[in-house]
Amino acid sequence: MKASADAAPINPRAFRNALGAFPTGVTVITALDRDQHRAVGMTISSFNSVSLDPPLVLWSLVKSSPNLPVFEIGCHHVIHVLDAQQQELAFRFSTPGIDKFESVALREPLSDPAPPVIAGCAAHFFCTVASRIDGGDHVILVASVQRFDRTDREPLVFYRGGFAALDLRTS
Repeated sequence: MKASADAAPINPRAFRNALGAFPTGVTVITALDRDQHRAVGMTISSFNSVSLDPPLVLWSLVKSSPNLPVFEIGCHHVIHVLDAQQQELAFRFSTPGIDKFESVALREPLSDPAPPVIAGCAAHFFCTVASRIDGGDHVILVASVQRFDRTDREPLVFYRGGFAALDLRTS
């Protein structure tokens, strides 16, 4: 269907609601600041695969985020696919102005310094930022996956503005 040049402007709330019809996984991204001293973390639902060879993924971050300067080319970070039981972590890492890592169960990092690794997730992707692309009010980050791990845990899903459970029954 071809859009007409005189089409009405898109209503942002209606557009957001339409996007909510597409279920997404919920991830938390962790990294260390530029000085490698302070851990940063945030909830992201814009995670997606890009390529299997080489292994690339992408995610996006709003340009107004105070964490955007951390994610320069080469920045090491961990993408955590949250477990269905980790809703509280999704809320915690989306809340500004708190110590996001307080009382969060972490795994031991493989090197020091290294981004924090949250325990109990469905999967982890250990990445470096390969490129940054302007995407309107967001920056799209393409990340090179250095390694990963996964469990059999069910992932946390976001759908129509809230969390949802997967129905994995086969017909």
